Amino acid sequence: MKKPELMAPAGDMTSLRAALDSGADAVYFGIKSFNMREGAKNFLPEEMPQIAELCHEKHARCYLALNTIIFDSEISSIDELIKSAVKARIDAIICWDFAVIESALRQGIQPFISTQMSVSNSASIEFFYRRYNIKRFVLARECSLDDIIQIRKNLISRLGDEAGNIEIEVFVHGAMCVSISGRCFMSQFQSGKSANRGECNQPCRREYTIRSVSNENEFTMGNNYIMSPKDLCTIGFLDKIIEAGVDSMKIEGRGRSPEYVSTVTSCYRRMIDFYFSEREKLNCSEIAMTKELFNEYTINFQNKIQQLKAELTTELVQVFNRGFSDGFFFGRPMSEWTTKGGSQATHRKVLVGVVTNFFKKVMVAEIKVEATSFNTGQELMFQGPTTGVINLRAESIEYNFQKVNTAEKGTLVGVKLSEIVRINDLVFIQIPEPAA
Repeated sequence: MKKPELMAPAGDMTSLRAALDSGADAVYFGIKSFNMREGAKNFLPEEMPQIAELCHEKHARCYLALNTIIFDSEISSIDELIKSAVKARIDAIICWDFAVIESALRQGIQPFISTQMSVSNSASIEFFYRRYNIKRFVLARECSLDDIIQIRKNLISRLGDEAGNIEIEVFVHGAMCVSISGRCFMSQFQSGKSANRGECNQPCRREYTIRSVSNENEFTMGNNYIMSPKDLCTIGFLDKIIEAGVDSMKIEGRGRSPEYVSTVTSCYRRMIDFYFSEREKLNCSEIAMTKELFNEYTINFQNKIQQLKAELTTELVQVFNRGFSDGFFFGRPMSEWTTKGGSQATHRKVLVGVVTNFFKKVMVAEIKVEATSFNTGQELMFQGPTTGVINLRAESIEYNFQKVNTAEKGTLVGVKLSEIVRINDLVFIQIPEPAA
């Protein structure tokens, strides 16, 4: 087994830095007008060299998502965009439209087959590999763990030693669409916003009323939002996905907040690293161990990994989620719908204000407290395009050169910190949501 790549979403520069700082091996991002998360801030073509430089400095890879439907009038624009990606040293293009695949191959950049193509069997993979030398496939969301294991076995049967060239990628966390593979037309019919162009306004996530033709009966579909699936979360069985032979684990969330990217990426990074660290210890000691010691070590490993899974799940529920589901990994889920609209996160962030200056020699941030007060010792969250996302304790607070316990709303205060933050960084606190 090799350690799988952990791929995180980047909807803007702050999220990009948050992903890299949290241990992502790769990030994927979109360019305005040609990606499946048009509602995110996204990037401009001229920002691609900076994206590549930041990623490569961190020894991470960067992938451009070009996985929308492409119209005939846009083919020349796609060619130019891929040309810019090659020049910027972007590592691969995530796509499924054959015009994009052809352009990527012609211009010498790897195309990764998107989940939008719904590849779900070894015969399809062999066809693309033999015909076009394509080596990375984001499997259809419908694939179970057993399917992934069988695909791996069949690839070895079909390709022999060349099966090692094939990389299998799966989603491990984030939003799921009621149409599964994303080819939905509900938003297009309702508001002219195409989900297949990344413009979905998510009508499926809302509460609806059903009324009989005679107007005698009316039902509100709100207790279960039957078109709004829960979010995928695989932290509880990530070891099983690793053992199934997955090469890349992708987190969904280009439209979500930087702290979501930071928290989720960090949790999955810790689980992957823990698993391989413990397995390495076991492999190094196995020969010298008696059977009894080996069994004892295996039990201890399982106990420790279960404890870590519980800890990480507690962290994951603090950021945006619609409740958690295993997706299709253990078969065909039934009634996996969220029970209420919006997020079910246990915590929410509240704006404090903005950093107006930072004095490196004394490690003090000048903060304009615009919205919410905070206290000495309280943890603050700083977000910015250079800072990314960091959480720091307010070691001390000064107002008018006097130490105070509370930074009141409407004041300009100096806050002693342990790390550098930057001018215009937004400052937040996180508070628990009241129990439902």
